[in-house]
Amino acid sequence: MEELMPLERARLHLDAWYKAELAVSTGQSYTIGSRSLTRANLKEIRGQIAYWEKRVGSMQGVRRRRAKRIIPRDL
Repeated sequence: MEELMPLERARLHLDAWYKAELAVSTGQSYTIGSRSLTRANLKEIRGQIAYWEKRVGSMQGVRRRRAKRIIPRDL
C-alpha cells in the first residue's frame, strides 16, 4: 500500500467520520424486549468531524478569522 500524504490521510479520516454520522443518524439505537443496543455516540462523532475539519483546514492554509474587541479610550 502506498503511503498517503498527511493532507490526503486527513481528508480520508474526515470522509469516514461524515459517513459514520450518516449511519448513526439513520438509526443510532434500538430495543428488542428488555435489551437495547446503541451503535455510537453522535456527540463524539461530531467532535471528531470538527477536529478533522480544523486539521484539514490548517493543512490547506485556511485560517479562521477571529473577532477582536477594541475599546477606544481617551487618554
